[in-house]
Amino acid sequence: MLSAGAVLRLVREGRLTTRTELARETELSRSTLAERIQSLIALGLVQEIGGGPSTGGRPPATLCFNEHAGVVLAADLDECSCRVAICDLAANPLAEERFDVELTVAPDALLREIEARGAELLASLGRGADELWGIGVGVPAPVDVGRGEPVEPRLMPAWDGFSIPAFFDGRHTVPVLADKHANLMALGEHWTHWRDAEHLLYVTLGRTVDCGIVHERKVHHGARGAAGDIGHIRVAGHEHVLCRCGNTGCLEAVLRELLAVPDDATARDAGRVLGEVLAECINFFNPGVIVVGSDASQQVLAGAREVTMARSTPGATRHLRIGASELGARAGLIGAAVMVIEHVLAPESVDRAVQRLA
Repeated sequence: MLSAGAVLRLVREGRLTTRTELARETELSRSTLAERIQSLIALGLVQEIGGGPSTGGRPPATLCFNEHAGVVLAADLDECSCRVAICDLAANPLAEERFDVELTVAPDALLREIEARGAELLASLGRGADELWGIGVGVPAPVDVGRGEPVEPRLMPAWDGFSIPAFFDGRHTVPVLADKHANLMALGEHWTHWRDAEHLLYVTLGRTVDCGIVHERKVHHGARGAAGDIGHIRVAGHEHVLCRCGNTGCLEAVLRELLAVPDDATARDAGRVLGEVLAECINFFNPGVIVVGSDASQQVLAGAREVTMARSTPGATRHLRIGASELGARAGLIGAAVMVIEHVLAPESVDRAVQRLA
């Protein structure tokens, strides 16, 4: 029997929006369904609005998800900056800001800064701390998502094993989640522009090269959060290029060397190098969409497409879509909000809230 949380999921997705549709498709009795809906209305998560289309008689009321029922604090760190926002429950930023950071700063100091700026943004919206439903943080490092701890972060060694959720214990009672920056870029881009795609790769190009993986519409983390580290795949023919990891010929180091030369021909060569690695990813993972970070020029994208199509199997590329990021640098911020929202509005989380309400 469908719970209140499962009913909310159907309403949020816009699949079933009237009591009649829900009763027919879920096979819940009208009394049970009414109880579920009333609980969701009491939590502020659902609104019932009259005036829907009718086949005769009084028009049926429409059930709508109330994205204004609460807010989440989202923060995303990249190699040199941090974006912080207060978002509604549809991941729309209501207030946001960006500030420069040094990743060598102690984690508790930087998290205090994020917390303080989030409080200021919340106050600027006239919202209280009691309206905060969750906190999401992205960092440029693999994360053990079960613990919320960065794992062997190259750019921020002081964060190794530091529990981000534990920092907020005693300061907030809401769920706190953390994930890798590239994963949240992938999640934000998927949520906003590629909801129809079950399998997506998001490639970051910058000081680091990384990849976020969406598998069956969920982020794939791997055993310890390190999935997607394509920046250290070796590129043939570039063994002379030394990477900061100590190896030679790593994709990240090769692209950094090529993209340091500002001309179209070299940019296209960089795209071809990227394409070599992406072709292996396509043959192995068979994504439906590949999104390349907003730093990618048209020449980089053209070079990547040229090689991926030549080196991948025809079946894997028949319906493949490759393009630049639509959200740009804000993708990770949106992804951090989505991560928290999907957690707090998961059917089991909503069902617990219903039980507390009862």
